[in-house]
Amino acid sequence: MNPSSASPQTAFLTVPPGQNGERLDVFLSSQMPSFSRTQVQALIKEGNVTPQFQVKSIKAGMKVLEGQAFQVRVPPSRKPDLPAQAVSLDIVFEDGDVLVLNKPAGLVVHPGAGNPDRTLINALIAHCPDLAGVGGVQRPGLVHRLDKDTSGLLVAAKTDLAYQSLVKQLRYRRLGREYLGIAKGKLTGRGTVDAPIGRHVSARKKMAVRAESGKKAVTYFRTLGSNEKASLLHLKLETGRTHQIRVHLQYIHHPILGDEVYGGPAGAAPRQMLHAFRIAFQHPATGSTKEFLAPPPKDFEDCLAALGIPLFPWKKIVWEKP
Repeated sequence: MNPSSASPQTAFLTVPPGQNGERLDVFLSSQMPSFSRTQVQALIKEGNVTPQFQVKSIKAGMKVLEGQAFQVRVPPSRKPDLPAQAVSLDIVFEDGDVLVLNKPAGLVVHPGAGNPDRTLINALIAHCPDLAGVGGVQRPGLVHRLDKDTSGLLVAAKTDLAYQSLVKQLRYRRLGREYLGIAKGKLTGRGTVDAPIGRHVSARKKMAVRAESGKKAVTYFRTLGSNEKASLLHLKLETGRTHQIRVHLQYIHHPILGDEVYGGPAGAAPRQMLHAFRIAFQHPATGSTKEFLAPPPKDFEDCLAALGIPLFPWKKIVWEKP
């Protein structure tokens, strides 16, 4: 059974001895690995899980007993109402489970206000029609995202099982993402920005450090080269909040160059100078560790040259624990 099937599905599941006393949603999730716990809870709430024994009502948190049986009905998935559009993609790796691509700056990841189409999602649906419905109606296959003007590596899931695996890796910080950024002013050494992030109080399209109401956010950085004008940074995320790197660097008064939203001066920067150059994860099907690199684009190198900062040999950049 899988959430993205175009046909209705039905299964009868019986509680084995080892799962006696578990929550219903936990039991069903273990028996239906392609479904997230949230998806299982939705099936229960919508009346698609029927106990094969007498009970007044069922809830996700009810305790199941050994030998109890449940009928699970999965309705046909609702495909996204998004057109498939042929947009050129720089595919770094692809197999039957995952797709890794190098997103150019300027390409919006998913449709939204002001960007109804010609997005990465439209291109992915055109490239891989079976992707529609995997992981969600409006963002099929998308495990994480990059801002419009950030370039670099993204991974998408091509199956429900792959999606659940990658989302779990992201949640438990086993999906590694590293960036190169050019920040305003001179930084030296390395540092950590540990500051919670939430929605900006007045500018609702922006994020900000919110000490009391924000969610935990941690960014690590080390300096690869700098002068009085700017610094080339190697950045690593522990968490993945919206605009995290951009907000954190603004917070320490060294915003990303070219970041108009968070105060980074343009100068030699034609756009925000942030590039996701490395991604690593455990392959959902084989369990092997996969790591991919993407070279900084020409506008990034040109910006460094204009600032008089040499580009560190990026293939040799390795995150070393302090």
